[in-house]
Amino acid sequence: MVICLCNAMTDGDVRSAIAQGASRPSEVYACCGGRAQCGCCAPSVVQILKEGSTRG
Repeated sequence: MVICLCNAMTDGDVRSAIAQGASRPSEVYACCGGRAQCGCCAPSVVQILKEGSTRG
């Protein structure tokens, strides 16, 4: 699912960034080669980060 239209970033991209060690939204954007722009995706990125941190 597309999470960020500005950066064409999917939930898979976010999860891949987390698997590579990203633990903050800015790190996720950097890992995906983008940056926060309009901010509409930030809540979704944060939610996926929280989900990732609760998994073993």
